[in-house]
Amino acid sequence: MNTTEKKTVGKMIYIYCAAMHGTSHSLCNECSELNKYAQKRLTHCKYGEQKPTCKKCPTHCYASEMKTKMQEIMRFSGPRMIYRNPILAIKHLLKSFK
Repeated sequence: MNTTEKKTVGKMIYIYCAAMHGTSHSLCNECSELNKYAQKRLTHCKYGEQKPTCKKCPTHCYASEMKTKMQEIMRFSGPRMIYRNPILAIKHLLKSFK
């Protein structure tokens, strides 16, 4: 199980939800369901701790609709991560260069 990846995805969803859905302390129902789905997929990832970033992963584990939504969230939240959670953002960037 990749806990850093799980934290990063959760934080990205939180940033997106706060900006797009006006939430402040918790996720809306739609984003909460997406987060549960993403966390479950990451828990059962066959690459475990060696999982590459989603962009570089040879196995796409999200269903088509969820994949599209996650891409939207990552495009929006990715640049904002450096301000909101710089440590996770830097770890994610370093991992994408491997």
